[in-house]
Amino acid sequence: MALLLVAGCSDSSTPSGKGGGGKKNPTIALLLPESKTTRYESVDRPKFEAKVKSRCPACKVLYFNADQDAPKQQSQIEAALTQGADVLVLDAVDAAAVAPQIHAAQQKKVPVLAYDRLIKGIAYDAFVSFDNVRVGEMQGQALLDAMKARGVTGKPKIVMINGAKTDPSSADYKKGAHNVLDGKVTIGREYDTPDWSPDKAQDEMEQAITALGRDSVNGVLSANDGMAGGAIAAMKRAGYAKLPPITGQDAELAGVQRIVTGDQYMTVYLDIPAQAAQAAETAITLGRGEKIKAPASVNNGTADIPAYMLSPTAVTKDKIKDTIVKDSFYTVDQICTAALATACTAAGLR
Repeated sequence: MALLLVAGCSDSSTPSGKGGGGKKNPTIALLLPESKTTRYESVDRPKFEAKVKSRCPACKVLYFNADQDAPKQQSQIEAALTQGADVLVLDAVDAAAVAPQIHAAQQKKVPVLAYDRLIKGIAYDAFVSFDNVRVGEMQGQALLDAMKARGVTGKPKIVMINGAKTDPSSADYKKGAHNVLDGKVTIGREYDTPDWSPDKAQDEMEQAITALGRDSVNGVLSANDGMAGGAIAAMKRAGYAKLPPITGQDAELAGVQRIVTGDQYMTVYLDIPAQAAQAAETAITLGRGEKIKAPASVNNGTADIPAYMLSPTAVTKDKIKDTIVKDSFYTVDQICTAALATACTAAGLR
């Protein structure tokens, strides 16, 4: 597992250096935000649960998915505490709205680990994620490279489809992309997409095509694969003979398959199994009331949060085999369905 060290270092999770009172076999609540992004149910949850089982067979995992509903998730946190959770692993739907529930957990001496999305406004015990600004920089640079390879000159006109404003990671992805793109492209339209919804991304792309004209869009910066799928659907519906390059993130199976066929240019591969495993290890340690030894820290505006920050990887067609397949994230058979046989051969996967 690659860890990216950021400013600061910490070896304690709270002022006392420990979570709650600690149990040998703690009950761990895993609270994920939604299921439209396929990674949460297909990768994060099973990998987290498998790691807990291997490291602590007698530990119990309480699982909740909020279906992109912030009030529902707040109720789920309360339910987890009522059901005896000894530690919370929380991927917040609305990271600005969960501070009261985190405070309630702390009152019960239940440590909290923020998973994937940084929660602001309150101190808590640990954070496990990726370098999200770097993700956006990778997407922006890949888009510039792809447009240059196609012979686009001057300041190409692009559409930016960012994630939800309620997700702090979205702001980081956007910041990273702008770090690379500003001054080098013309941003024809830019959207913050509620709920990271592929359907809403499709609507946004249709609006952009109508406003800008089909032939004037030279590239699309999509913050993840799900929304890239929506944007691609809009472009195909608009009758593009050749799709402009479009970015993504998460290495969703459908996104990887679109890269193989050429519909999508790239994705940012996040080693989610490693992230889930690190979160499980940290949760067990916190649930046992032991100190964690995080290699970094991230300031959330209120406190320096002990952090484990993993490194992302940009993946284009020529890198699928040496990253996604090599790591057994997907097998060649999973990627290369019968319909993709010719494309997979051309991509060197067969």
